[in-house]
Amino acid sequence: MAKEKIKAPAFDDIVFEIRNKEYGAYSLRKKYNRNVLISMVIGIIILGTAVITPYINAKALENSKKRAERQVEIKMENLDQPNEQVAPPPPPPPPPAEAAQQAKYVPPIVVDSVKPEEAAQLMTSDQAQVEVQNTDVGVEIQEEVKEEVQEEAEPEPFVVVEEMPMFPGGDAELLKYIAEHTQYPEVAKENNIQGRVIVRFCVTSKGAVNQVNILKGVDPELDAEAVRVVNSLPPFKPGKQGGKPVPVWYMVPITFTLK
Repeated sequence: MAKEKIKAPAFDDIVFEIRNKEYGAYSLRKKYNRNVLISMVIGIIILGTAVITPYINAKALENSKKRAERQVEIKMENLDQPNEQVAPPPPPPPPPAEAAQQAKYVPPIVVDSVKPEEAAQLMTSDQAQVEVQNTDVGVEIQEEVKEEVQEEAEPEPFVVVEEMPMFPGGDAELLKYIAEHTQYPEVAKENNIQGRVIVRFCVTSKGAVNQVNILKGVDPELDAEAVRVVNSLPPFKPGKQGGKPVPVWYMVPITFTLK
């Protein structure tokens, strides 16, 4: 018969062999190892939380700063143009004297004597009449071309007119368009350059935008971006003076701000 293994009593059983085990000390010593393990786990969790929490907060703050740097605040001020009344435009100047002089008939040169060999080169009356008609047609064409050029040439842009130009949808849509299409230059962002750029441009009698220039600049990068955005504006409703479309100056202040 195999010998049965004799299990040695635990140290706590030996110590409390002849003592009162119900007093409480025996129970505390029996649970000591478990309590130490639980305490170590709780301590590790608390220490890890104390170390990781500041790191997570720092990362979150860094990400929020990066997102804030990408935001561009566009502020537009003083969109209302002055309400001063301006006298109607003067009548167009009379056509230049050169056009009237060109329309004059040039008399043919009379030759006293004609050589026999040149007699065959003389034009008949019908041919002369056709030649004169062709000359008159050429003069009329030149006059029409000059009149078209004079009509296409627009007068000097007005500052204030009876009916000011209007962006499609009004000033609110103009603000929205500029805010959506403006890109903060990276160089200006890295150097923390901010400020307000005042842009002036002309709304032609057909509603197009041209003659864009900077009245007050801040930085070459910001100025160039403001000019680019204004040049990309869609056509306006043209301004009118006396019921007739005319070119008008328009001013847009744009504020570049880094949050």
